[in-house]
Amino acid sequence: MLVWDNVRLHLIARIREFIAANATWLIVFQLPAYAPDLNPQDGIWSLVERDLGNLAAADLTQITRAVKRRLKQIQYRPDLVDGCLAGTGLMMGD
Repeated sequence: MLVWDNVRLHLIARIREFIAANATWLIVFQLPAYAPDLNPQDGIWSLVERDLGNLAAADLTQITRAVKRRLKQIQYRPDLVDGCLAGTGLMMGD
């Protein structure tokens, strides 16, 4: 089973060829490119991007550091993670 969002990178020919070559056994569920109601990762990235909106970084290193810092902050806020998960209707397994 492949859960696949429609991000432009994922639409490249090699991936389409792989799906076509394995169509007899591969089940593909396509999601929209951005779907926080279906994919909790999109909710997390939305929280990260919200903090980076006004960042005037001089280079990629500063951006990377800011993303890592925000992800670390979110990691210690289970309520934020739970909120992103709850928005999908999914539940954490035991």
